Amino acid sequence: MDKMTGDSINQYKSKGLLIDTNLLLLYVIGKHSIRMISRYKRTSSYSSEDFEMLTDFISKFGSIIATPNILTEVSNLSPREDYNYSKVFREEITVINEEYVTSRNASEVLEPSEFSRFGLTDAGIVHIAKENYLVLTDDLPLHNTLRSRGIETVNFNYIRNERWLS
Repeated sequence: MDKMTGDSINQYKSKGLLIDTNLLLLYVIGKHSIRMISRYKRTSSYSSEDFEMLTDFISKFGSIIATPNILTEVSNLSPREDYNYSKVFREEITVINEEYVTSRNASEVLEPSEFSRFGLTDAGIVHIAKENYLVLTDDLPLHNTLRSRGIETVNFNYIRNERWLS
């Protein structure tokens, strides 16, 4: 892990880690069944090693943060027919710290052209993350937008690449 990422972890480990939708979905699916990661269409681009790296990264923080919009997206992208998965998801919801921002406030944080490109969920991330939480995402445009606004973020793909280089 590079020094910048290590510094971000140290700065935010007691505040919390805000996890974007795709990675939170990977986390919950992996907690349910590591074999399901490669078989489920929404997580098939990830591996069991990615899940293990994600779990290790998350373990460095005192709390996981999500917005209601992120949790709704995870729910909508989840396998509905799997009762045991739903049980795991419900259990994870109880340990996630949910931060609420009104849709109006979230929509006002981005310029209209940015809002049309990113949407409400990402606007909410931008709104609540500044100086509060480290954001973990694999969405490069969101990562770059957060960085340009001085919001601490780690792109999970950088962590994945470090694994391949080491």
